[in-house]
Amino acid sequence: MTAPVVRHAERADLPRVAELAAQHARYEKAAPPAPGLADRLAVLLFDTPAPRLRCLVAELPGGEIAGYATCAPELSTWDGGEYLHLDCLFLTPGHRGLGLGARLMDAVYEQARALGLPEVQWQTPAWNEGAIRFYDRLGARGQDKRRFSLPVGPRRTPGGSTRT
Repeated sequence: MTAPVVRHAERADLPRVAELAAQHARYEKAAPPAPGLADRLAVLLFDTPAPRLRCLVAELPGGEIAGYATCAPELSTWDGGEYLHLDCLFLTPGHRGLGLGARLMDAVYEQARALGLPEVQWQTPAWNEGAIRFYDRLGARGQDKRRFSLPVGPRRTPGGSTRT
């Protein structure tokens, strides 16, 4: 292999993808993935009859995986249709600015095309100016929104307290 390639992840790649996901979480100042991520990804990618998740990796000459992108079809109520959600795109710091991000985005775009989906959507932290410049160069349009998450646990009452 003389040039980096972007390809679908294989089961043997998942420990490295899990390492990269942990680096990605640190970069975004988020909590690290829970232990066992490679195993959970294996289920989502390979161990179900109709896997929803897709994982692409950027492999350097010599076999090192320097980055990854994950995506999955999602629904838009407003559009009344599906789109491809780019959940993660991450390259190790020493491999940014070399065209690998654009190659990963091209591969994600081709996933959307192969699935017959009209659009790819994603988000990035507002402070990640390098990513925003990259996405702007691709011709993407940004939307100001804030992401929320609510863990599922004991039943919640409308005021936010829990009940058992």
